[in-house]
Amino acid sequence: MSDSTATPHQSSSELLSDFPVHTRDDWRKAAEELLKGRSFEKTLITPTYEGFDLQPIYMGDDLLNLNWRDDLPGLGSMVRGMRPEGYLSGDWKVSQELSASTPDTMNAYIHEGLNGGQDELNLWMDMNGRRGLDPDFDEVESVGVCGLSLVGVDDLSQVFRDVHLDYISTYWRAGAAPAALAALYFAYAQKAGFRWADLSGCIEADPLHFLVCDGVMPHNLESAFDEMASLLHFVREHSPSMQVIAVQGHAYHNGGASSAQEMAYVLATAVFYLREMVCRGFKASQVVPHMRLCFSIGSQHFVEIAKLRAVRLLWNRILEAFEVAPEDRKLHLHARTGLWNKTVYDPYVNMLRTTNEAFAAIVGGCDSLHVSPFDEIIRETDAFSRRIARNTHAILGGECYLSRVIDPAGGSYAVESLTSQLADKAWIYFQEVESSGGMVAALKSGKVQNSVEEIRAQKAANIQKRRDSIVGSNLYPLRGEKKLPERRTDYAMVARQQKARARRLRQHSQQDGELAAVRAVELPSAEKMTSAVFAAVAGATLGEIHRAFHIRSCDEFKIAPIPMRRASQDFEVLRQRSQKAAIAGKAPQILQLNIGPSRNYRMRADWTSAFFETGGFDVLNENDFTDAAAALEACKSGKAQVAVITSDDATYAAQVEGLAKSIKAECPHIHLLVAGAPGENEALWRAAGVDDFVNVKVNNYTMNKALLDRLKA
Repeated sequence: MSDSTATPHQSSSELLSDFPVHTRDDWRKAAEELLKGRSFEKTLITPTYEGFDLQPIYMGDDLLNLNWRDDLPGLGSMVRGMRPEGYLSGDWKVSQELSASTPDTMNAYIHEGLNGGQDELNLWMDMNGRRGLDPDFDEVESVGVCGLSLVGVDDLSQVFRDVHLDYISTYWRAGAAPAALAALYFAYAQKAGFRWADLSGCIEADPLHFLVCDGVMPHNLESAFDEMASLLHFVREHSPSMQVIAVQGHAYHNGGASSAQEMAYVLATAVFYLREMVCRGFKASQVVPHMRLCFSIGSQHFVEIAKLRAVRLLWNRILEAFEVAPEDRKLHLHARTGLWNKTVYDPYVNMLRTTNEAFAAIVGGCDSLHVSPFDEIIRETDAFSRRIARNTHAILGGECYLSRVIDPAGGSYAVESLTSQLADKAWIYFQEVESSGGMVAALKSGKVQNSVEEIRAQKAANIQKRRDSIVGSNLYPLRGEKKLPERRTDYAMVARQQKARARRLRQHSQQDGELAAVRAVELPSAEKMTSAVFAAVAGATLGEIHRAFHIRSCDEFKIAPIPMRRASQDFEVLRQRSQKAAIAGKAPQILQLNIGPSRNYRMRADWTSAFFETGGFDVLNENDFTDAAAALEACKSGKAQVAVITSDDATYAAQVEGLAKSIKAECPHIHLLVAGAPGENEALWRAAGVDDFVNVKVNNYTMNKALLDRLKA
């Protein structure tokens, strides 16, 4: 045995001495040799929309200045998680969103979820209910849309048939009507024999997120914060495990914001809510246990892991400023896989995206998580897509063993460094909001909306130029793909059904139901919710209770909303235009004139075909033409109105000028392109008849759109 071979008695330090220590400069020198002249910065360093660069390698010295290096999970900065045992003390909640329109259907969805491992019911009210309206209020058109249509307590009896609410967490997406929904929920629990103290979950009061999404609050903000305070009084006394403030970042993420912006605006909103509750007599330490912060998770895997860790760091810093004791700074972090990067085309790729995002959320330490069904943005989900989404949790926890590791990202040079950088960037945005007067002032002035739009525009430009990849949309489109068939609820039928239920309920309810709801407004804040629950038991409807809470608030509050967008939607519009034209018998075609032996230009030819297939064009690329004459004959005999010459540079130099002149003479209707950069030949070739050039510097979206416009598709 040689001296260099380890013996069973060798220490780890002796083993390490056999390996020389390499510096960052050593690594860079080795990398540059492998790059063979290509730029190190352009090839290996990735800029982010957060304002810092992702490095190709991180080392121990990146962590030297981190003040949480020695913190343990559940202690200190809370970067490493809120619980010392991490998921060993309990997995994250499988909090799949359920948005069935009717009580019976929702009950079926609930049991499907419970039987499949779901342990938090993430329930959406419909758009109508989120505005605090009964189904038969005037001529409302959103009954059952994007959620559950509710009238009164009897609806909840159907929703929760055979469901033990004392064993399952419930997260209600209440919109602008949290108190009215809470009144119905607690009234049902009382009638069904459940102790309020045994209920857990969240009834979401988040007026600013509703405002950012909708643009209009149906009552003023003071009234909304009074409602929040009433809810807080009630759960502190009667249901201490319930949360009533859920600060969401989804609107910012889905509007195109960076992760740093999403963090900052969630934290700034949470601070605003804390101040409002303190002004209404609460201590910050009394409010915090009844809050949850909610984030969308995007595709930048390590950045998203760092995001949740950085949120805990900054939340700890904020609560320290509010003089909340360390033991009272616990935080419930809810996450959902984002909508920004989900695609209508090549939809099964969404499964891969959500798995990556769910992995990041779990490693980052979320407390509850929704994994999107792959067809969530396309149509009503079905049992198959919902099951795949639920099983993503089971696989990550039970097969990947993420539930058996405490803070798996802890100590990673990359993640720890990104956590620090992300926290610094988010704090800058946060301070900008604070210096402008807080979150409401920043939203009223448009400061937040403009900041988000600035980043969204940068993302859109990079997507259009294919610098950012959206697989199946601006990269690797599936040729000839058909959209998934639609699956829609008959909302007209739901509206008729729920309007009839509302009328029947009023006919058979106790006469004092609405009166009891109205009387609630005269009571002190701490007593309003108890009175509202009594009104619900007496038969008051969601809308009646909501109006009672805001009877003195007639003024709407408006801001410019942040519209939901998706990264791929511009390209999806192009594909839809092409498909509609094809159905009408006018399929937009591009004739690819491949000239000479294929081996000379195959990569360029394939790249060119894919360039136009992102716009839904039928690219006729099957033939390789021996010479310019054969290519000209194909133009004359075909019906394509666009042609692209594709070959190697030597063939271009010899044949493009003559071929372009011939095509324009024989087929003047053809819009002629050349694949590749023309260099010094551009003026000569344009003079010969070439209309444009296709290469990596060209905006893919703009060119495809211009060609579709030209073809009137």
